[in-house]
Amino acid sequence: MNKPASANCRQPPGVIVPLVNFKRCEGKADCVEVCPENVFEIRRIDAADFQPLGTLNKLKLRVHGMQVAYAPNADACRACGLCVAACPEKAISLTRAA
Repeated sequence: MNKPASANCRQPPGVIVPLVNFKRCEGKADCVEVCPENVFEIRRIDAADFQPLGTLNKLKLRVHGMQVAYAPNADACRACGLCVAACPEKAISLTRAA
């Protein structure tokens, strides 16, 4: 899939960052496919992010191969919102960087 140009982005990089809700994310990689800034990667959930989840969320993650989306390049986000729209689980939100 071709990634769209950054023309629709609303902010300079680093003002807005994506937040992934690990209770919802199933690691389907739709965010990876649509992000024009290569903000996301899909990988095994870190133990520190897994431990505080409830039993049902942990079970769901095991069913989905323990894979979730992380945003290692969050500072490149330009707030286009394509990831939010593409996520079938509604696991991504955009927020102002701290």
